[in-house]
Amino acid sequence: MQDLDRIRNFSIIAHIDHGKSTLADRILEAVKTDLSREKRKERVLDRLDLEQEKGITIKLQACRMSWKGYQLNLIDTPGHVDFSYEVSRSLAACESAILLIDASQGIQAQTISNTKKALDLGLKIIPVLNKIDLPNLDITEREREIRSLLGFKKEEIIKVSAKTGENVDRLLDEIVKRSPSPKGDPNKPLKALVFDSFYDEHRGVVIAVRVFDGKIEYIHGKAEELYMMQRKESFKPAEIGVFNPNLLETGILKTGEVGYIATGLKDTSYFTVGDTVSDKKGTKPLSGYKVPKPNMFATFFPTDPEEYENLKIALKKLSLNDSSLSFTEQRSPLLGSGFRCGFLGLLHMEIIQERLEREYGVNLVVTAPTVEYRVIKTNGAELEIQTPNELPDPSEIKEIREPWARIAIMTPEKYLGDLMKLCQLKRGEYVNTKYLSAEKEILLREQYITLEYDMPLASLISNFFDLMKNITSGYASMEYEIIDFFPADIVKVSVLVNHEEVEALSFLEVKEKARLKAVTLLKEMKKVIPKQQFPIPLQASIGAKIIAREDVQGYRKNVTEKLYGGDYSRKKKLLEKQKKGKKRLKEIGQVTIPQEAFLAILKT
Repeated sequence: MQDLDRIRNFSIIAHIDHGKSTLADRILEAVKTDLSREKRKERVLDRLDLEQEKGITIKLQACRMSWKGYQLNLIDTPGHVDFSYEVSRSLAACESAILLIDASQGIQAQTISNTKKALDLGLKIIPVLNKIDLPNLDITEREREIRSLLGFKKEEIIKVSAKTGENVDRLLDEIVKRSPSPKGDPNKPLKALVFDSFYDEHRGVVIAVRVFDGKIEYIHGKAEELYMMQRKESFKPAEIGVFNPNLLETGILKTGEVGYIATGLKDTSYFTVGDTVSDKKGTKPLSGYKVPKPNMFATFFPTDPEEYENLKIALKKLSLNDSSLSFTEQRSPLLGSGFRCGFLGLLHMEIIQERLEREYGVNLVVTAPTVEYRVIKTNGAELEIQTPNELPDPSEIKEIREPWARIAIMTPEKYLGDLMKLCQLKRGEYVNTKYLSAEKEILLREQYITLEYDMPLASLISNFFDLMKNITSGYASMEYEIIDFFPADIVKVSVLVNHEEVEALSFLEVKEKARLKAVTLLKEMKKVIPKQQFPIPLQASIGAKIIAREDVQGYRKNVTEKLYGGDYSRKKKLLEKQKKGKKRLKEIGQVTIPQEAFLAILKT
């Protein structure tokens, strides 16, 4: 029996692009993991093509390794702010975490945020300075930064190169030495945390678990019935094993270990991430896990109506591997049937969209992202709306509330003024400025600050992140959390093409910003809507009041070209005839907005 003292469960936390997946690969190589089946990808634990291309981790991965007689369970986590729910899942299954810091970039906002999460869960933090192979680095300064901002001692910091593998052996020794062994009682009823789930063609739904108490066995095709404590459902395991990093059947998982349970079931709704698996019905579930809630919404329509069923199947499969993706059916008179999807952020939406188009071959039209508003009606009823079409008649509305987020931007001090202007432009309210050097005797070459603002979530999802990166030349990083819903003067802006409303382009906006946004949108529409034989008016309105207008000029045929002289009245007669024809055509003409134009408009 595996002694609990010989097990180490650890995670790697870092800011995006600090070398986390590369370090995970070097660790796998150092412990002689067989990677022949992985076809030598650039980063072994990044399985998706998108992860390989973008150089980011989207799905968490787990792997069991053996080092000097110890069992090490690594759980690789994503680094982008949108995927913070993945980080919280994996951290809940560990006792320690490697805090990876890029020696060229230093500490970023995400680093501090994830460190706080790990400390709140009681994890042992092992600070690691990565990319020491790069030229012209001031390692001493980075060590001062880590000591000053995070409070570690100089001798606690391990310096490695994930690219060359330098000092990775020493890091493994330090994980064994510093990381606490798991606690748990093998004789108690089974308690296992579900920290991930995915669908396998042959095994059905596979759940990744960390066993806290008891054990799970599947020997000679026999296994006890297991219970999902929150869901209050039961199932029988079809296979039990570990991640190596591929699935390796072992038939047993003991206290402290990390592995998988193949359920053989097709229904994904039974297995909620964060639930507790037990072999006794009355077991108290593990605490401290929150189910992720979508923050922003967009509607996906297939460009070909015949692809609707394919889109439905693809979303079902993706939602199994991604517990934070939610979707409901929606119909538009212009675009047909589609799905209203909920996401954690803009990158999350982009990833889902690209995966649907690449992995499942579904071509999409995507509406502009929106947030969820709360509407208090005059009769006291409360509604949650995500689209302009769901907004009740203004006479029935007492108050509309919009979600606000508290953002923390970590940046070099020289960008402070420009960032404050950006936050104010996006309706932000100043909260605090924190200088990050805690020890007075340590002088950093570049002073870092954390700028805190409260801001409407709608402002945050409308290209705020890109603008922030442009202003700070990529040096600033951001973390945010939803705080509450607050009253706002929200109006519905209807977009009309040739006097007919195009529902897919209508939007909700604060009254003071509505006209500016409408003018920008109509200018973009004017560029991409093709000319017709008659002029096309493009309008934006709030109720019956037109607040912006642009015109797409019609084609003009030179009807007087064939005249070679004679009285002016002949020319005038031809022009009058053309004018009447244009007027009649405008009355009966239909404007079809092509798919390409829609995509161009929605991207704005």
